[in-house]
Amino acid sequence: MFTGLIEAVGTVFSLIQEPFGLRILVESELFLQDAQKGQEGGDVTAVKLGDSIAINGCCLTAISLDGKVIGFQAGEETLRKTNLGELNVGSKVNLERSLKVGDRMGGHFVTGHIDGLGRLRDKQLQGDWAYYYFDVPEPLRLHLASKGSIAVDGISLTVVDVDSQGFSVALIPHTLQATTLGVRNVGDQVNLETDVLAKYVARQFQGR
Repeated sequence: MFTGLIEAVGTVFSLIQEPFGLRILVESELFLQDAQKGQEGGDVTAVKLGDSIAINGCCLTAISLDGKVIGFQAGEETLRKTNLGELNVGSKVNLERSLKVGDRMGGHFVTGHIDGLGRLRDKQLQGDWAYYYFDVPEPLRLHLASKGSIAVDGISLTVVDVDSQGFSVALIPHTLQATTLGVRNVGDQVNLETDVLAKYVARQFQGR
């Protein structure tokens, strides 16, 4: 389980094709810094083998550690149904470690299971702020509501408006600077995870 509050933006260090998917190596200073803090007498909060980490909102398992470079494996279905299949060496990705019991809940409950791909339709800059408009696959539009929550590339956001094509969000300067949304261009695909409660409500209506 995650919160949608991004801890760091990592850089894709290497991509290695494997028989049934892709090995993704991501470099991030965050985890190295945490390990150093632990060695100085604090809690060791760096990544361990087997830990769950959301990459652009997609929950993956850490399978290798080499300093500040962490390895993950993504299967064919994950690559097909998320934007991880579009990564290149040097791509920036949002990173969040899984939620610990007792942590503050600053965003909303995010499972790390991507529901589908959206597309950035338009963005309008207003000073340091920005309004982004996303197209969403029709089945997911039933899960959207104004002032509801959605995770876009793993980022917990509040929906401003819902229209016939998708939804809009208002992004503060910090979000633009501290996540990959600041470098997203019109036409880019993003990972979407809708609110888990909305999924259950939609399912109940389908059952009727």
